[in-house]
Parts: sequence; structure tokens; C-alpha cells
Amino acid sequence: MEETKKHCCCCVDTPEADAAADTAVPCCCRHKERSPEEYKALLNRLNRIEGQVRGIRGMLEKDAYCVDILVQVAAANAALNSFSRELLAQHIGSCVADDLRAGSDEKLEELLRLLPKLMK
Repeated sequence: MEETKKHCCCCVDTPEADAAADTAVPCCCRHKERSPEEYKALLNRLNRIEGQVRGIRGMLEKDAYCVDILVQVAAANAALNSFSRELLAQHIGSCVADDLRAGSDEKLEELLRLLPKLMK
């Protein structure tokens, strides 16, 4: 009987998933396990942002005045920036801190490469 390969749910049917399934590595992707509270808070923020973007689309479809649309775009951008700040704080408080406590600076270096992208 042929053994069924187990894949990560986010990379099924990819060469990377096949390679990961053939090794002791459980997944070829990086993951972060969040507490139910963290997950719910982040998901709620994204749901609000999604609703804002849908609202902007509706305004465009109804030929709303440009400035009115731009005000809503600014609000959606602010909400997305707020989401990024929250996720960044969680990342620093867990992933980066855990890595530093373990004597590695890999996550810190990764964060330093990320910051210019976040500050555009």
C-alpha cells in the first residue's frame, strides 16, 4: 500500500510540498501559531477593512464624488496601517523575542529588512 504524503494546507500540490513531505520537515512554509484572542482581533480588523474596501467600490459604482471616495480610502489605509502595527507588535513580542532569547538574530535581521517596506 502506497503511503499518502501529508502536506501543509497552504502548499498542497506544489513541488515544495512534495519536498517537505519527503523529509522530516513537517512543512515547507513558515507559520505562526496565534492565541485565539490574537487571531480573533486580527481577523476582526481585516473584516472591517474588507467592508471598507467594499464600501469604496460601491461608492465608485454609484459615481460618488471623488473627495468623498478619497476620504474613505484614507480611512481604509489608516485601518490597514493599524493592522500592520498590531501584527508587527505581536511579531516583535513573540517571534523576534523568542529568537533572540534562543541566541539567534535571524528574526531581528529579517525585521530590519522589513521595516523599510513598512515605512513607505
